[in-house]
Amino acid sequence: MSVRALIAEDEPLLRDELVEQLGKLWPELVVCAKAADGIEAVRLIDETSPDLLFLDIQMPGMSGIEVARHASGRCHVAFVTGYDQFAIAAFDEGAVDYVLKPVSLPRLATALARLKERLARPPADLSGVLRQLVAHGSEARSYLRWVNASVGQTIKLITVDEICYFKADSKYTLVVTSASESLIKKPIKELIDELDPQLFWQVHRSTLVNVNAIAGVTRDYRGHLQVKLKQRPEQLAVSESYMHLFRQM
Repeated sequence: MSVRALIAEDEPLLRDELVEQLGKLWPELVVCAKAADGIEAVRLIDETSPDLLFLDIQMPGMSGIEVARHASGRCHVAFVTGYDQFAIAAFDEGAVDYVLKPVSLPRLATALARLKERLARPPADLSGVLRQLVAHGSEARSYLRWVNASVGQTIKLITVDEICYFKADSKYTLVVTSASESLIKKPIKELIDELDPQLFWQVHRSTLVNVNAIAGVTRDYRGHLQVKLKQRPEQLAVSESYMHLFRQM
């Protein structure tokens, strides 16, 4: 009998990418349904009775944790998450697997190998694992790990580690890596709340810079600081309000 999978992911691009990658790595797998939010996922679990559930841990309507409670003991679960701290406890427990966003073929292949082994056993009771996930998630703040950015006519997934800086650009925000520039619709003020403040410093009301991309700072003839980047030729202006960040440099 064929193995049937339900994919619950609220971002259409990532949902379609996961379907495509599953098709490459496990051609026999039948994707019986796709859900765009938690409420739809619960309904489709009841309607389709999948063998496997690829479940985004953060979705509108109902969270992935709530959907997993509904699926507990009914199907095997693999969390799809951009925040690895949510998944570590469950992964160590061994009752579920996880795939870290952005999804890569090697990571997915590892998860699928474990899932194939589990298909020989009944789906696990996830109540203990979900308690760990809730407890672990309450201990640590989760931060943005990637962005979906427009590059010409295509949408590209860019991990935050690749990004040198963000800069407000009219209605959009410019995302600059060492080799590319692209646009996202998320404003700087939202990024400030979603990015790890230890990794990204606000140096101007319109600019967030990756601290790992900073080569140093210089002072111009007017006494204003400029951030020099390791892999970009331009320099970034530092507002007086943020000069204190560089006092020890």
